[in-house]
Amino acid sequence: MPQALDGSTTANDVSPVKSAERTVRILETLAASPTRLTLSELQERMGYPRSSLHALVRTLRELKWVEADESGSAFGVGPHALLSGTAYLDRDPALRFAQETIEDLRGELGYTIHYARRDDAHVLYLASREARDSSGRVSRVGRRLPAHVTGLGQALLAELTETEVDALLPATLDALRPGSITDRSALHEELDAVRKRGWAFEREQNTEGVACVAVAVGYRIPASDAVSCSMPAGRATPEHVQQVADAVTRHVSALARTLRREGIR
Repeated sequence: MPQALDGSTTANDVSPVKSAERTVRILETLAASPTRLTLSELQERMGYPRSSLHALVRTLRELKWVEADESGSAFGVGPHALLSGTAYLDRDPALRFAQETIEDLRGELGYTIHYARRDDAHVLYLASREARDSSGRVSRVGRRLPAHVTGLGQALLAELTETEVDALLPATLDALRPGSITDRSALHEELDAVRKRGWAFEREQNTEGVACVAVAVGYRIPASDAVSCSMPAGRATPEHVQQVADAVTRHVSALARTLRREGIR
């Protein structure tokens, strides 16, 4: 690391690798926050020196990866972050086929359908078709949630062994709702149930009033993607959940066959 004339390390000197890592972490932190963050809030969350943090945020702002509020003191992700995310979706070879599947499922069931991919211990939403009566709801595309509290995540965690799940998940399983599974033994029991029946089911573990059925798309081993159907929790009787699970399983199995036939891995 470069040094000042007196031999001490200067505040703004950061190696290129560390600077790149910090840049990415800043963008991830801003993207994960529901509100814009000040430099002080960023520093508190990230622990980076204020001088280097200020320099990185200034550069990101100049390049339009970060934008500020009217006061110039609070920051969020900028429009070029959206361009990068859109490029990822546009170039994903599986997504075109998945879009057709979730459109067909929404047409058959009438509920909101999601397509997501596991991202380490989280799931990243890549496509959604909202329920016919869902006016005003915000799409989850581009959002990232802990895998252990979503039907999509539980369907994908069930593709792994118990040892692999333990190595993947954080030591503490945080709750998003009162019904979230936070006990590791209880999670393993639920994943065993998912493996036996072939689909995951969660009720209000991450969203109040919503129940979800999810099925992994078996075109990779282990599966990386899953499809879910979200319904009002009040409609999630055992009989109706089974009907929804049968429909989702049927469409997802057809999608997996199509992806394998197309040579998509």
